[in-house]
Parts: sequence; C-alpha cells; structure tokens
Amino acid sequence: MAFDFFRSSVTGAAFSLVMLSGAAYASDLPSKKGAPVAPVPPAITWFDIAVTIKATSDYNFRGISQSDRKPAIQGGAELQIYDNLFYAGVWASSVDLVTNPPAEIDFTAGIRPKFGPVTFDLGVIQYYYPDESRYVDNLRVIWTPKNTDFLELAGKVSYNWDDKVTIGANVFYSWNWLGTGATGTYASGTAKYNLPFLEGLSVSGEFGRYWLGTTNTNIAFPVAIRLPDYNYWNVGVSYTWKNLTADIRYHDTNLSKSKCFTLTSDPSGITRGNAGGAYGSKWCNPTVVGSLSFDITASSLGVFAPK
Repeated sequence: MAFDFFRSSVTGAAFSLVMLSGAAYASDLPSKKGAPVAPVPPAITWFDIAVTIKATSDYNFRGISQSDRKPAIQGGAELQIYDNLFYAGVWASSVDLVTNPPAEIDFTAGIRPKFGPVTFDLGVIQYYYPDESRYVDNLRVIWTPKNTDFLELAGKVSYNWDDKVTIGANVFYSWNWLGTGATGTYASGTAKYNLPFLEGLSVSGEFGRYWLGTTNTNIAFPVAIRLPDYNYWNVGVSYTWKNLTADIRYHDTNLSKSKCFTLTSDPSGITRGNAGGAYGSKWCNPTVVGSLSFDITASSLGVFAPK
C-alpha cells in the first residue's frame, strides 16, 4: 500500500506538471480574436448639390399670398460643403405682386453645425425682385417703393428625437423690410411628428409672430406709417415617397383685410378703394394650399459620393 501510495503521488504530481505545462503553452499561443480593430472614421461628403422643384396652388409666405392666390412654380439648388456644414444656394418662384416682377429670386448662405440630435442654421437671405416697377395708380398716386429687395438674417435650431418628433425655433431679422425702411422681425416655433403606421407620412405645424416697424416715409402720404404686427400659423399633412413629397396645408393670420392691404398694396384693393369702396386685401385670408415637390441630391446619384 505504501508503494501504491507513492506511485499514486508520483503519478498525480506528473499529471499536475503536465497540466501546468499545457496551461503555460496555451497562454503563449496567439489569440484567435487577434488585436482589437481600430474604429473606422465616418465617411465625409465634402461636396454635394441639393436640387428641389415644386408646384404649389399658392405661394404663401408667412401667411400672405405672393401669387395673388394663383398657382406658382418654384425651384432651387444648394451647394453643400463638408457634410452640409457650409452652404450657399439660390431659389426662385413665380409671383404676382404689386410691383410686377417676373419672379422672386432668393440667395442664401450660411452654416449648419450639428451636435447629436440638435442642428443649428445660421445664415443670410437676399430677396431679389428683378425688373420690378413702382406702382402708380390712375390717379397718379404712388403706392410702393421703387425697389422692394431686402436682406434678412436668419437663425434656426431644431431637435430631432429618434426620427419621430422634430421641434424647432426660428428668428429672422431685416432692417429694411421690402425696401420700406421699416424693421421686420419674425419668430416662430415648429413641430413635426412622423406617424408610426405609414413610413413617410407626417403632420407638422408652425406658429409665428411678425413684428414690423415704421416706414421711413409713406410714399403715398407725407407721413411715416407704423406697420401692423401680426400672428401667423399653419398646420398640414405631408407624405414622402422616394424623391416626391405631397403636402396639403392650412394657412391663416390674424390680419384684417385693411391691415393686410397696408402690408401688400394689393392692386385689386387699390381699384376698389379708388372707386369708393374699402381699401382691403384678401391675400392674408385663411387658405388651404396643396403642393408637390421633387428633391434630389448629387450624392444620391453617386456624384460627390462620401469618402
């Protein structure tokens, strides 16, 4: 039994040495997983061009029709640099305004820094109305400035929650609104909700207020005019399928017809007033606007692909 005990002890010790030796060899073997893979930096789209084309039943800008309640064709292109951090663009629309320009052309430039779900947009907008002329009625009364072009500073911020809800705040400022010499400050809040039961379907709305100053001189009378402030709101439904977006939207303001006329010098209101009726305009009345737009980017076609 002593021999058996000795033999068992030797055998056990030898087995232990073999196991320890095996463990040592195993630790020396290279790992099958290999070294950790370095994270791949996100691809950057250094340059891109976004193009939009839209047909709308009425060009409504902050509650006021710019096309005399008639349909309008719109389109634009925007150069975007470094993942849309910097941008510059041009946009145009057919219009039917009192100064009779063939179109409104807007030039934009700015930056769009993004921090997670929060996006800022800080820029400038130049509103240009080519070949316009001062409106003079048949009584030789002058109703508009000679030039209604103006520059506007723009600041926007939006928060996107899980691609379901987006809320935003905007402020715009001009020191020479429509060439009148009056200041104009527009501030609004926006909200959009992507409906869960159908991809591409969303509801959205905006509520804003326009604070307008006093004209330098009233071009019809030898006194300055304090332009009326007003509220504006819209709510609508839109559906996006691939590159197409259909939108139907209700627009309204709290402007009376007479205050709307003060802001627009609607030619039909001038004719009506000169004939003995009330000077007024329906361009600020509640309305429902439908539109269909097509949007595409060069990168989606393989041009300026991310690198």
